[in-house]
Formats: sequence, structure tokens, C-alpha cells
Amino acid sequence: MNAKDVFLKFTKRTLYFLEAFLAIVLGVCSVLLSNSILWMFDTWSYLTMDELVYHLNSPMEGTSKEIIMEYVQYCVPATILALLVIMIVMIVFHKRKWLYHIAMIGIIIFSVLLAGYFLHMTWVRLDIANYSENKGTYSTFIDDNYVDPNDVVIRFPEQKRNLIYIYLESMETTYADVEDGGAFPESYIPELTKLAQENEDFSGSEIKLNGGYSMPQTTWTVAAMFAQTAGLPLSIPLENNQMNTQDSFFLGTSTLGDILQRAGYSQTLLIGSDATFGGRRLLFSGHGDFTIHDYNYAASEGLIPEGYRVWWGYEDKRLFEFAKRELRSLSRQEQPFNLTLLTVDTHREDGYLCQDCPKEFGDDQYANVIACSSKKVAEFVKWVQRQDFYENTTIVIAGDHPTMDSDFCEDVGLDYTRKVYTAYINSAAEPAKPDLYREYTTFDHFPTTLASMGVEIEGNRLGLGTNLFSGEWTLAERYQRGRMEIELSRQSKFMEELTSYIKEAPEAVLTLLDYDITTGTLPIQITDIENVEGDIMAVNVAVWTEEGQADLQWMQAAPNENGEYVMDINIASFGYRTENYHIDVYAVPENGKTVFLTGTTAAID
Repeated sequence: MNAKDVFLKFTKRTLYFLEAFLAIVLGVCSVLLSNSILWMFDTWSYLTMDELVYHLNSPMEGTSKEIIMEYVQYCVPATILALLVIMIVMIVFHKRKWLYHIAMIGIIIFSVLLAGYFLHMTWVRLDIANYSENKGTYSTFIDDNYVDPNDVVIRFPEQKRNLIYIYLESMETTYADVEDGGAFPESYIPELTKLAQENEDFSGSEIKLNGGYSMPQTTWTVAAMFAQTAGLPLSIPLENNQMNTQDSFFLGTSTLGDILQRAGYSQTLLIGSDATFGGRRLLFSGHGDFTIHDYNYAASEGLIPEGYRVWWGYEDKRLFEFAKRELRSLSRQEQPFNLTLLTVDTHREDGYLCQDCPKEFGDDQYANVIACSSKKVAEFVKWVQRQDFYENTTIVIAGDHPTMDSDFCEDVGLDYTRKVYTAYINSAAEPAKPDLYREYTTFDHFPTTLASMGVEIEGNRLGLGTNLFSGEWTLAERYQRGRMEIELSRQSKFMEELTSYIKEAPEAVLTLLDYDITTGTLPIQITDIENVEGDIMAVNVAVWTEEGQADLQWMQAAPNENGEYVMDINIASFGYRTENYHIDVYAVPENGKTVFLTGTTAAID
């Protein structure tokens, strides 16, 4: 065989291998990508690019296991099937070279087209072009209209009122019937409708429900909570979106929690899920020093059965029972209190239908869950109204954001304006213009909540919010909602300065070397340590194999001549287990504050 024949044979084999490699990689990746995109939009039909960017840069900790399993069940089987089909095609046509080449090229072209189609769909649905344009355009809207609470005189009444603030997950005025301002022939929230109509939702002389608009960057839970307590959108520069690595949430911003803390309030956040998810623990612990009673607290205190977990943690019927328990305790204190609750049963997709919920709307689960939530909230309010402390207590009920359920509102016309539910109960203030139907956003809850507690606010504005009990115009009334949405979608020098403290996350590369069966040790190597302030005094490694870290061992890596850190994990000390080795690496800089670098879970081969 001459050199030319050898070269041709080598070229054919290389092409053969390259076609197979590309067909497998592109085929599997395109199916995984397309199914991931379908799952994403089926799960969050109203997803925005702002929300996607925020959660992609947030920690997984606290995420519902159901969500993760839904993704796995939706995407993994199709991906495995695609791989099997490609392998079968390769085996069938292995000896039919021309058919093999045609099949491989066909799979490659189809994979590229499939990925291209779904990437284009994502580009259009998330309006990435407009998002990118806005992120490259600066607006002075926030800079010009923000009122810093630290620059405003805020006076509390001599007898301070208690506050119960209830965030209702995905609760909209849309769920009411048409006659009462909703979008459905039959109301799913008659009890909540009655509460709003008998109390205050700033609908003036109108019988129809009124509520707040959710502006850009306020349309997911932690962003909604931040908007309603700080009067600001959750706008974080993309290059600095590292909330999972921070020890503070919008450092320097003064929120409702901060103001109440300075006024001597006892503050508690009560939620049925893991407060860490999405940065909620960081927000409330850093702004008001809230005592946080979440799912983990309930589990550790034995308030729920051992191992009990439904939906995102525990259901709302337990939440309201725990709230009563909290209120009995808080009302015995001398200091005023703020109890903040967040419901979860009405979360996407289709919500959680507990055993107490009747199926009055047949097989429409989300409708049944919404109706059940309406009843439970009303029952809780009635219980509060029977208590001695109610006379000096204001209740605020607010939807956090419009629903993310994929299909419940799909028949609601585009001409209908969707708003989140609002009700102020037992307020110490009365509207200056009682007949006026107000146009407002969820930013306005910030000063309005304080005013409902009898607090006097110089100028009646805080953050981007306006006290709705006053006669001052809201920003939505002054500029109109459409302009606000455009301006808030753009970059802001003010927000960049506000988030300039956010630093890049410390990180490192952790490499597991070959297990030495003769010594029972697993060597590891830690390299490329970045973003650690100051000189590194030590690199510590935490290793455990059992749930709950029952067999946790701390070890210290030593630097070598190349500036890398190395050490051996003694597998014998873990009973020679071969799987579930959790390895976390921490740096101790010269300031003595330990920082997380990286981690992995591994099995021993």
C-alpha cells in the first residue's frame, strides 16, 4: 500500500469518526436543548429575561425537589432515546458506507436546524433583542424619581401599630368575575374580593377591584418582596449578578424592615419553603434582622412530622396555623411586631391542592387551589379580627406578582390589564381622595404600608413609591405605566452605584486524582484560586458521605512548590465507602473570614 492509499484510508477513517462524533454530540445536545426550552416555557409561560438571568446566577439551594424532578422527567428520557436512535442508525448502516454518510450528515443537519429553531424561539419569546438594547441604553428615570428614606423625616405615632403583611403567591385581581373587575365569568376569589371591597384597595367609588402593576424586574417572588419593601426593582448588573456569593442584599438601601427595626419592632418572616431560595433569607435577615421561621425551622423544631415535605416544603394550611401560634406569642411582647407571611400553594404549575380544599371547579386544579387560598386567607383574617391585639394592628394583603402558571390566564384578552391583589385592612389612615380610582404599582406599597400604620412621611414618597392614602400622584399616574415599563427596563447609573459593592465570587478548580487502593487515599488538587481578597492563610476541605453531614471531617490542604494546594482524603476513615463523597473547599484569607471556593460530589472507582 503506497503513501497515497494510506493517506486516503486515514482520511476516510477520520471523516468516519468525525461524522459519528458530531452526529452523537449535536444530536444529543440539540434534543436536550430543545426539551429544556420547551420545559422552561411550559413551566414559566410568562418568563422574562430579567428573571431568567437572576435565577441562573442564584444558588440552587432551597429549590423545590419537584421542580428538579420535573425537569429530569421531561428532558432526560427524550435525550437518552435520541442517543439510542443515533447508535442504532450507526450500527444498521455501519457497513453501508454511503447510506452511513447520508444518515450521519442528515442527523447533523437536523440537529443544527432543531437547535436553531428553538434558540430562535427563545430569542423571540424572551425578547432578547429588546433586552440587549435596553441593557445598552441608560435611563435617568430611577435617578430622577427615587426618594431615599434616609433623607426623609418619618414619624411614628405615640402608640405604634402592629403589622401583619401577607404576600399571596401569584394572586391577581384577574381571578375575580368580570362584574367585580376580574377576567372570568365566575369568581375564583369571592372571599378576597369581599375583603378588598369592604376595606381599602384604592378603587375609589368603583366597585371593581384595584391592584398594583408589576413593573419590570418585580415579577418573581424575591423581586416582588424587594419592590414592595424598598420601592425599587431588583436590577443587578449582569456582570455582577452574584447574589449567591454575597453576605448582604442591596447594601445601603433602606427598606420597610430597616425602618421598623429602627422604630423598635420585633420582626418575623414565616414561610413554608426554604427561605434561602432566591435570596429571601438574605433580604430579610439583612434588612430588619427578621427572625426567620421557614420549612427548615419547622422541621428542626418538630412542628411538622419527621421527613414531612410537600410541594415546596409545607402547605398553607399549616402556614396559617403556625401564624396563629406566632401571633399569640408576639402579642404578649411589649414591643410592637411585624409578622410577614408568604403563601406558596398557588405557585406554578397548577398549584398544590391540600386535603382541606374542595374541588368546586371540577378538574381545574389551579382554580380549586386559588379558591381554597381565598377561603383560607379570609378565615385567617377573621381569626385575627377576633383577637385582642387586632384593634392596634394593620393587615396588608398583597399578591407578589402575576401568576406564572402556563395556561390558566391564556384566554384572558390582551386588552385586560392584569394586576396583583391588594387590600389594606384596619388602616390608621383614610384616603385623601376617597372617590379616586388610583393607578399604582407595587412600589407604592412601601410608603403606603407605613401610612396605614399611622406613620407620617415627609413628602409622602419613599423609593419609587407614593403613599396612596395621600393626594400625591403616583409615578404611574404621572408618567403612565407604559413609559415606566420602558424606562425601568433600561440601565440605571443609580442602580449600578447601588450594586457596586457586589464582587465576583471566589472560586477554584478542584481535581480528584487516581484513588490509591494500596494506601486507601484519594489525592486531590486545588488550583486556579481567584477573587479572594488578600493573602490566603489556609485552604480547608470539608468531606462527608452521610446525609446531614453526620460523618463530616475537616482537613487542611498544603501548598506545593507550584502554588497549588494538595492533600489526601483518607478513605479508610469513611469505612472505604465507594460513593457519595461530598467535598467542599474553603479559603481562609488574612482577614480570617472563611470563603467558599468550590465543591463536588464524587464516587470512588
